[in-house]
Amino acid sequence: MADAKISMYLPPNVNPTQAAIAYGCRALPKLNEELQSDDLLTRQKALMALCDLMHDPEHVYTAISIGCLESLKALLKDTNDLVRIKTTEVLCIMATHNVGREGFLEHNVIQALSFLLSDAQPACRENLYTAFKHLAQLPAGKPAMGAGGPGALPPTGTCCADHSLEHVMLLLRHNIP
Repeated sequence: MADAKISMYLPPNVNPTQAAIAYGCRALPKLNEELQSDDLLTRQKALMALCDLMHDPEHVYTAISIGCLESLKALLKDTNDLVRIKTTEVLCIMATHNVGREGFLEHNVIQALSFLLSDAQPACRENLYTAFKHLAQLPAGKPAMGAGGPGALPPTGTCCADHSLEHVMLLLRHNIP
């Protein structure tokens, strides 16, 4: 008869840097709880998992609706460099989706990101720049002119590509105290 042996090693396909993701509708609420954890490793693992999940617009929508943006805004002030870098990476990925860009405007994420413009970590600043670049891109087919005259903020989602970076800069100027 064969003997069963229990190995002391992890299976070869287990990644110790990622959080175990719950299944179904519980995945994102669980990750949101882990983002608010006091344990540094738990926060880092949750951010790694979110980087993978945020490529799907449905997950971005769900994350915004359960309050992940507020948790991510809080993590932008974290003292750990990796947490700030991965947080800006998650936000950068979210900004690639239209629902993410709208969520940024509704939850004042632009103001929170603006405090990292002089961050010591180059990767953090690169993610910040890329997120702002994605924020400046709006879906095709929207009206090109904003109402309100020169210098006024155009309505959300109404700039053309020529004025999109100017739109983000105006939002920055008006959101920073």
